[in-house]
Amino acid sequence: MRSNFAVVLVLSVLFVLTSAIAGSAELPATPTRDGIKPRNVIFVLTDDHRYDAMGFMGHPFLETPNLDKLASGGVHLKNAFVTTSLCSPSRASILTGLYTHKHRVIDNNRLVPEDTVFFPQYLQRAGYSTAYIGKWHMGAANDDIRPGFDHWISFKGQGNYLPPGPKYTLNVNGKRVKQKGYITDEMTDYAVDWLDEQKDTGKPFFMYLSHKAVHSDFTPAERHAGRYANEDLSFLPRGEGVTAEANAPRWVRDQRNSWHGIDFSYHSDNGLDYLYRRYCETLLAVDDSVGRVMQKLKDMGVHDETLVIYMGDNGFMWGEHGLIDKRVSYEESMRVPMMVHCPELYQGGTVVDQVIGNIDVGPTVLHAAGLQTPDYIDGTSFLDLPNQPKMDWRENFLYVYYWEKNFPQTPTQFALRGDRFKYITYYGLWDADELYDLTTDPGEKKNLLYDPDYASVAKEMENELYKMLGDAGGMDIPMNQPQGNSQNKRWVDKGGKNAAEFPAAIVVDEPLNKKAK
Repeated sequence: MRSNFAVVLVLSVLFVLTSAIAGSAELPATPTRDGIKPRNVIFVLTDDHRYDAMGFMGHPFLETPNLDKLASGGVHLKNAFVTTSLCSPSRASILTGLYTHKHRVIDNNRLVPEDTVFFPQYLQRAGYSTAYIGKWHMGAANDDIRPGFDHWISFKGQGNYLPPGPKYTLNVNGKRVKQKGYITDEMTDYAVDWLDEQKDTGKPFFMYLSHKAVHSDFTPAERHAGRYANEDLSFLPRGEGVTAEANAPRWVRDQRNSWHGIDFSYHSDNGLDYLYRRYCETLLAVDDSVGRVMQKLKDMGVHDETLVIYMGDNGFMWGEHGLIDKRVSYEESMRVPMMVHCPELYQGGTVVDQVIGNIDVGPTVLHAAGLQTPDYIDGTSFLDLPNQPKMDWRENFLYVYYWEKNFPQTPTQFALRGDRFKYITYYGLWDADELYDLTTDPGEKKNLLYDPDYASVAKEMENELYKMLGDAGGMDIPMNQPQGNSQNKRWVDKGGKNAAEFPAAIVVDEPLNKKAK
């Protein structure tokens, strides 16, 4: 047994070493762009922050003054989306600029494949100081230092809002250091300290601040606990209009009574309202964090010249279609908040309508550093888009999610999101596919797939989806051995013994084949 452990340990060390070597020796070329001085960049990533959970988006009570200032003083990218609405796949797409089926990180357990290149490695090569602070999560039990970063602070898996015990530690530049307190504040402390160290280096810097918040179990900072305990939540949807008659998929209606449904949320009886209040209170410390980082830039005298990008790693359902959480192809799941701020570049209050993806972050940061984007990357720089709104841009964005045995209620699905229409198809499932006109039906309740007037639209989008998916092995369904328990239970008091009805479009009144022999 001990010899097996030694082999595993050696292999783990070799993995880290080979990844580091790959990260420094054989990077593709990134020629410099003419006339661009390398700019300081800060990328702030939050977990499960949905696109409209901010004050300036018209939220009934949520107070996010610092996030609001990013938009009022910079640019709001109102249609930002992720390639997969799940922590690790989305984060891998951010760091690689690749669609999910290319980087192959399909769930929260899989390590990034060996020789994967992260865009900060190009910044390092170009002379940047780089730092990673916060949640990594690709490989749930691993917080080792990754290529591309001179300064490293992270923790294993999801981490903890508060230290679970006196021996619990973070990885601080390769050393085990105890977590002192509330994780959002502590990561911000580390971030501000590192920024302070950059004042006299003479080098441009890139900082990737990756918060645990607002992932469940939602735990607000002590100063925020209970702030929204008495707020009216009647505005939250409760799955209205999701019916078999409207051709809503059967699996969606069955999922209402599941870990990810509003009738049995996280297999608890606390209910939607309790969870939502905690979610909003947990977000308040993130807003505080953004305020502290922006103030530090002012103190350093680099506020106006520094490009700050704020983004969520995936969206979150709060009652839409009767669901909570993420993974699915609906807007609230795959759409995320995104703002960019740099007074030297942008006029405050600018709004970008084009569809932006998490795969575009790396190319945009490289552009700000004066570097060209390598040809293999799927994403495109949006650095000039706020000032050149008529520039050529993508027509469609590809979304994928691969079934996990841990959460068996959500099937493998592929979606194509355009400016007007969204097409969704499922793999290995006897159910309805979907087509929505987002201009007339933003809540995605009227499935047009079975309307003959939209047959040509559906076929065109299906063809384009499979064309994009077919690039670089996307037609091969990747699989992982399941890890952990399967959250497959239903609550009998909410009709858990009975399945939902089939969608109306696939139920017939009489036999179709009357000449069978």
